[in-house]
Amino acid sequence: MDAGDRPARLTVGVLGAGKVGSALGAALAQAGHRVVAASGVSDTSQRWAAERLGLSPSRPDEVVAAAQLILLTVPDDPLPGLVSGLASTGADLQGKMLVHTSGAYGLSVLDPAAEAGALPLALHPVMTFTGRDDDLNKLTGISYGVTAPDVLRPVAEALVIEMGGEPVWIADSDRPLYHAALAGAANHMVTLIAESSDLLRGIGVEHPGRMLGPLLGAALDNVLRLGIAGLTGPVVRGDAGTVRKHVDALILAAPEAADAYIALARLTADRALAAGLLKPEEAERLLDALGGNIWT
Repeated sequence: MDAGDRPARLTVGVLGAGKVGSALGAALAQAGHRVVAASGVSDTSQRWAAERLGLSPSRPDEVVAAAQLILLTVPDDPLPGLVSGLASTGADLQGKMLVHTSGAYGLSVLDPAAEAGALPLALHPVMTFTGRDDDLNKLTGISYGVTAPDVLRPVAEALVIEMGGEPVWIADSDRPLYHAALAGAANHMVTLIAESSDLLRGIGVEHPGRMLGPLLGAALDNVLRLGIAGLTGPVVRGDAGTVRKHVDALILAAPEAADAYIALARLTADRALAAGLLKPEEAERLLDALGGNIWT
């Protein structure tokens, strides 16, 4: 990106200096912008504001008054109330960039502020944030789901690139599905692996991570390179007897996990059948083993 394409150096405020806000604020500071104010409700977010941004906590109205670009890095549910609150209190939003980082929301959540003159942007970093010191390093090379008015697209793209990311344009109406796809993959993977680790510990495996790590790494590599063609295991082999043993064992050891296993096995069989990896007669046997129809 040429110097002429970059947005002017901006003063930045962070409303919600938690895991995401403090990391993005630090990334913008590294890019040459100046983070001037941050607010945080919890003791932890106030600590992150101090440690990552070098700031003492400010009131939200002070953050808005001090900054040209305001990051709204709060959880999804409070976001509409925060935006409408800023607009209704008469905060001076004219010409200020209001940037939320929600994956599920698009631009409409910023409408009250836009009506007051704010410039709306949705920049969602496709990464997990844990509050650890390596959060900032994780931002390099990641994708951002970006939604912006046409006139602001160059600015949105430049901000993402400056933070070391890759902008991916998401239509406003597609953001809930976009976010569902990401959350389904990342968040549910954590739950599945935690559940598998607990089951292994329950039968005496001392270090489940050592057992699962190479297997999961190979499976992730396979699906990212090959898609559903990278599928392995008893479902794609049509091993209905093995699948039934899995279900029976899970019903005894962890009934709630059995329900999830059955649902995912049906989805796996459905996709394998559609891709020609599973024969119809094998799918029928799996259907019996799973106790229900895999077709909708």
